[in-house]
Amino acid sequence: METPQPEVWDFWSDGAHAPSFNMAADETLLETALRRNRPLLRFYSWNTKAVSIGYFQQHTAAPAGYAYVRRPTGGGVVYHDFDFTYTVVFPDGHWLTGLDRNESYDWINRCIQSALDSLKVHATLAQGSIPHDVDRLTMVCFTNPTRYDVLLDGTKIAGSAQRRTADGILHQGSLHFGGPLPFTRAVLGKAITDAFTQLMSVSFQEFVPDNALETLIQQKQETKYATKEWNDKR
Repeated sequence: METPQPEVWDFWSDGAHAPSFNMAADETLLETALRRNRPLLRFYSWNTKAVSIGYFQQHTAAPAGYAYVRRPTGGGVVYHDFDFTYTVVFPDGHWLTGLDRNESYDWINRCIQSALDSLKVHATLAQGSIPHDVDRLTMVCFTNPTRYDVLLDGTKIAGSAQRRTADGILHQGSLHFGGPLPFTRAVLGKAITDAFTQLMSVSFQEFVPDNALETLIQQKQETKYATKEWNDKR
């Protein structure tokens, strides 16, 4: 793959929030992507033991004992107990939005793979697909690798899902090593941003949400992601 032209991305180093806030923030970032007119990378975490379920999944796929929220993206159940969660939003018209879904996954997940490689975790990218006999309405994401997921010794440690709209692409990703993270969040985060810099010629500018964006996120949280109507819609 040819190295892209240098470009600036926004970088939001966010904190720990409720599941409903995290999904509201991601969807709002997609809906406002054209206003910013450049990609945004967000790191964040969860203030409670939680899972997110895919847009098309049954709410009963969420395990007992976990808070749960329905994502705006597809895929399976993702556990947010020890994971490192990240989001990339691309405005429509960015070169990556002109690629097909698999090619865009390849670009982003190769950056995740490269970040891990810099930390002496030598992962590979999956080349297969989820078997047809897997029940996608209840499946757990990290037990069912698909093409370009990140694998360590054959086990999936990073997965992602996308939503594409007229505003652009929302790419939601998670790194999970099956237990506590083997690195601090700061170390892992720096490795990831360095990898985007090296592989995709990105430089980052700190992003701080303004009052208008915070208000939009809160409204979406209260009217959608914190509601039973959304989370239990299937």
